[in-house]
Amino acid sequence: MSRFEIIQNRFEQIKSNKAFEIFVISVIVISALLIGAKTYPLPDSVHQLTTILDYFITVFFLIEISIRFIADKNKKRFFTSFWNCFDTLIVVISLVPIDNSEMAVIGRLIRVFRVLRMVSIIPELRILLTSLVKALPQLGYVMLLMFIIFYIYAAIGSTLFENINPVLWGDITISLLTLFRVMTFEDWTDVMYETMEVYPLSWVYYLTFIFLSAFAFLNMVIGIVVSVMEQEHAKARSEKYKEQGKVEPTLDDVQNELRIVKEMLQQHIQAQNKSS
Repeated sequence: MSRFEIIQNRFEQIKSNKAFEIFVISVIVISALLIGAKTYPLPDSVHQLTTILDYFITVFFLIEISIRFIADKNKKRFFTSFWNCFDTLIVVISLVPIDNSEMAVIGRLIRVFRVLRMVSIIPELRILLTSLVKALPQLGYVMLLMFIIFYIYAAIGSTLFENINPVLWGDITISLLTLFRVMTFEDWTDVMYETMEVYPLSWVYYLTFIFLSAFAFLNMVIGIVVSVMEQEHAKARSEKYKEQGKVEPTLDDVQNELRIVKEMLQQHIQAQNKSS
């Protein structure tokens, strides 16, 4: 075995080590806290300490991404992963100096995005984000239908309630904002009681709108996201079994195994009856 292969195996052990993963997560959390601390007025000594910590975090991330790259036996495959490319981009851009340079503002903004590395480190967060992104095309149709409902109700509200309160119902765009306020339950009863003084049955308008927007559409969005998440979890389990050289058991496989166990039990009971 060559010296490079020995180093590669060593780095692979480090990368797959749970303690190393926890340490990386801890550094990401410290990086996030450091960004928040810099928004406060700090003494010069503390400011110097934050600068040293920032340099340490930047160097550590550079070493960590190097370990992951060297540990990967297929270097081309390393950059086919979106998360590897994302981590590498964040680390490289984080090398931009933040003190006394024209790129200082950009450097500080990029360091804010280092918190997102938490998503690439924790598989469960990756599944959540991937599910949300993959659900966006289906959510688009739900959003379109929701906008149609919003537009209809906004037109009705602007027509009926404009004379009552032009500030809330003056035109259709303002009515859309008012309906958004109603959907988020932000003092929506004040808006309803104001129109009920002129139109006593206007509560029907608000309740039907809340039922459609806050309940029906929200449950549709949740259902779509949950469905996509279940698919992503199934895909992750399948990939895990594939890496282990196993095949994920299907429902038919489980039923066949149960049938075999049942037949064996029946044969065992019959044998006991004959012997008795």
